[in-house]
Amino acid sequence: MDNSPYLLDMSKEFAGKRALVTGGTRGIGWAIVQRLHAAGAEVIAAARSMPEALPKEIGFIQADVGLPEGVDHIVQETTRKFGGLDILINNVGGSSTSTAGALAQTDEDWQTTFNANLFSSVRLDRGFLPYMVKQQSGVIVHISSIQSRLPGNITMPYSAAKAALVNYSKNLATQYGPKGIRINALAPGFTETEAAERLIERMAEQAGTDYTAARQQLMDELGGIPLGRPAKPEEVAELAAFLASSRASYITGCEYVIDGGTIRTV
Repeated sequence: MDNSPYLLDMSKEFAGKRALVTGGTRGIGWAIVQRLHAAGAEVIAAARSMPEALPKEIGFIQADVGLPEGVDHIVQETTRKFGGLDILINNVGGSSTSTAGALAQTDEDWQTTFNANLFSSVRLDRGFLPYMVKQQSGVIVHISSIQSRLPGNITMPYSAAKAALVNYSKNLATQYGPKGIRINALAPGFTETEAAERLIERMAEQAGTDYTAARQQLMDELGGIPLGRPAKPEEVAELAAFLASSRASYITGCEYVIDGGTIRTV
């Protein structure tokens, strides 16, 4: 009974664990980095841009995971620093394409969006899975989106990429469960992050309105949020930490939605 995950000191539940969080310097990614570090993990945050300030206890790798060479750099540097990996949080994602609809989306828009939201995870998983297989343990969490189930009219490539990510995640979990590796997806709804704010600003500019009206438009297009507000990054990070922990030791191949009740279907 002493080894039960339910008896662990949660402030130390990731002690001795090596974690990598992509997109780990802002928004949900940064909240996850802080949560894992606070519970004892050694954490590396990967991002395209060097943050203005990062605690010295947090490692950092500058790379664009939307590019194969960026992923290669992350895998090589993480392996050099850690010698392997226990927890991989594939958090990078987002949409920076036109919000004017399907006919405004170019081939480049589609490719860029899929590179960031799907292929980054595929390549990173492929880079770290051999280490996890060797140690017969590991956890991968793919940060998806409710738009995989509730497609957004103005973010079509993003919705399609996230749907593909969930499908891929389920398949991967089936393949690697027998090798001791758990793989799950986490689908946040509307979360108040800097990236969400930039999207709202683009929507406002496109519609010729203000930020508040565009924010309400986004909530309305989601069908409303029964809890009456967007999620906080820290709330999403708490669910990610649970899925990465031994408390979720029998959970794999699932997608967990955290959306304030936005999706009402069963």
